[in-house]
Amino acid sequence: MSAPDRGSHTPHHRSEGPATGPVLLLGPSLGTSSALWGAVARELSSSFRAVRWDLPGHGGSPAAPIGPGATVADLGGLVLALADSLGAERFHYAGVSLGGAVGLWLAARHPGRVDRLAVLSSSAHFGPPAPWRERAALVRTSGTGPLAESAPARWFAPGFTAPELVGDLRRADPEAYAACCDALAVLDLREDLPSITAPTLVVVGRQDPVTPPAHAREIADAIPGAALVELPDASHLAVAERPGAVLGALRAHFAAPNPGPGMAVRRQVLGDTHVDRAQTRTTRLTARFQDVIARYAWGEIWTDPTLGLRDRSLVTLTALVAHGHLDELALHIRAARRNGLSREEIGAVLLQAGIYCGVPAANAAFAVAQRVLEEDGAA
Repeated sequence: MSAPDRGSHTPHHRSEGPATGPVLLLGPSLGTSSALWGAVARELSSSFRAVRWDLPGHGGSPAAPIGPGATVADLGGLVLALADSLGAERFHYAGVSLGGAVGLWLAARHPGRVDRLAVLSSSAHFGPPAPWRERAALVRTSGTGPLAESAPARWFAPGFTAPELVGDLRRADPEAYAACCDALAVLDLREDLPSITAPTLVVVGRQDPVTPPAHAREIADAIPGAALVELPDASHLAVAERPGAVLGALRAHFAAPNPGPGMAVRRQVLGDTHVDRAQTRTTRLTARFQDVIARYAWGEIWTDPTLGLRDRSLVTLTALVAHGHLDELALHIRAARRNGLSREEIGAVLLQAGIYCGVPAANAAFAVAQRVLEEDGAA
């Protein structure tokens, strides 16, 4: 199948992080969706414009761009179309399994586009073609249901599961899934590996039965200067099983600053929606300020165990009332609810603030609190 016209199809994707940040494309494995990258993408979005994409017929992508006899080059063409639509002449790339093979193809055949590459739980060749053609035939006749039954044993180490990812496999379009199997059946990038010049990281779970560590070592040995990380107690979808370990390896490889525990506390207190929105709005002007907030306000103050999160909400509400920061007050009233404060406790804080900060300040604060609690159904 010839490579799709780059202007006609781009995969369904989700972009997180500053629109002006360096683009990091995140490719999924066969049978999953962009949800595979969820926890890792959210953290990487503090430094990158992290863009997760779906394979054809998976997640939100239509099946149409590929068909019988598809190749990894066809999938690579879709990724290039996506990069073009983002205005990214050059980009970083990380991919899992089939998504990782797409990354190898991109780095080998389009070296001017890929800055740095990470290949996770993948291979330059996925074994003899017969099993993949048999799987394609099975899916074309019976759908993906039979594969979903056995997926956890192939994807995860004992004791771990991710029903959402298995559900993605059940919902995948059978024809598109089978076309991806066709691509894997004929894939062999081993001769291309020595030509890859992008700095490359290879990550593999030591319990991976689909792409065993030997496949990862073959890639790392063939690409000049490539680094290899083997994760214990992890199987094929290590990015879902061991997101912390994968995140650490990717941060080091892509030279991303580590915000430390502050980002996790910020999300816990303010919620993912607010933090994602703040990161998406980050510009070159505000990037350093966002970094200061993450590392100092959230990474040092809010994580200090001397006071609990409830106590810190009490202090923060009082300070915001005193200075009349009403927009921030609305945000932190919601945060106080997440930290366990009741409506009555919030009211008591505002009442006491009225004694020490003045009646007008308390009057404005109560108006904000009433609106926020009504909107959240807690008034």
